[in-house]
Amino acid sequence: MFPKKTIAAAFATAFAAVALQASAQVPAGYPADYAKIVDGAKKEGKLVIYSATDTKAAEPLVRDFNALYPGVSVEYNDMNSTEIYNRYISEAAAGGASADVLWSSAMDLQIKLVQDGYAMKYKSPEAGALPKWAAMNDTAYGTTFEPAVFIYNKRQVTGDEIPKTHDDFAKLLTTKTDKYQGKVISYDIEKSGVGFMFITQDLANYKNFWNLAKAFGAVNLRVQSSTGTMLERVSSGENLLGYNILGSYALVRAKKDPNIGVVIPKDYTLVLSRVQFISKNTKHPNAAKLWVDYILSKRGQTMIANEAKLYAIRSDVTGETTSAELIKEIGDGLKPLPVDASLLQYLDQSKRLAFLKQWKDAASRK
Repeated sequence: MFPKKTIAAAFATAFAAVALQASAQVPAGYPADYAKIVDGAKKEGKLVIYSATDTKAAEPLVRDFNALYPGVSVEYNDMNSTEIYNRYISEAAAGGASADVLWSSAMDLQIKLVQDGYAMKYKSPEAGALPKWAAMNDTAYGTTFEPAVFIYNKRQVTGDEIPKTHDDFAKLLTTKTDKYQGKVISYDIEKSGVGFMFITQDLANYKNFWNLAKAFGAVNLRVQSSTGTMLERVSSGENLLGYNILGSYALVRAKKDPNIGVVIPKDYTLVLSRVQFISKNTKHPNAAKLWVDYILSKRGQTMIANEAKLYAIRSDVTGETTSAELIKEIGDGLKPLPVDASLLQYLDQSKRLAFLKQWKDAASRK
């Protein structure tokens, strides 16, 4: 999503000596023997996370986690969702050091790793607070509730021209082709795992999908792998419309950028949930369990909503960026993507290549 960064959580080390002397902090309502996990994590002293969540959004979560467990130093690696998958597979094959926890917006790639046996089974004490569709076999857990949205340049796209539905988007491009020539942007679905997942889910949910694809071809759709870059280009007016943009980042940007408008589609809205799991080959299993439980806890989810602005998945968390608020606004039009094997259809290589060819034929300029 954004340029790769690493947080070597140096702010944790200042508290390390105190933490090693402290007694285990067992969250309220957890089993008493959870103290063994806390103590084990302090002995491990480290946690390595590979994540597609922007470093800026993750910083308050890492900071709060370290306030709870100051004896655990967090190495947070922010990278593109496809890079996470490829790097982890390569490191696993080589048998070298790798991530303890993988946390990615490319739900299908995460589920594929779980299906292929790379995940450690762990039933989180917080699992019961999640929607039923957001947990898979006590291994993979959805953590957020983020809409796929349209974005537009508010100076140049106004009034009835602002698309409210997918049909509106297609109609706009076919009726005002000249205006939007080279001015529409979306994910590069060959490089972005999130982009590929969104577009194949559009195919499943939108009956006029190929008409929209042809409309993209007519205006010479531009593509990018970085959400941040797409937001910049729409803000500047280099592009006027963005399609299937990750809503959590777009809505935060729009609050401080008067040039960006955001539309949560009214006909249907795909909802992504960043999936996390513990690596089967984790070197720090107890620290990994603490992180998974923290992110799913009411405290962690409140931080996700109010600090990271990624939309909390738990229904008992209140605030503007929560599943409860989005459900209130959109209702039945929300289409949460389930954390299960149904997302893997287009990861079959032959199906993937066939879809990409058909997409290019339709969405590429003739």
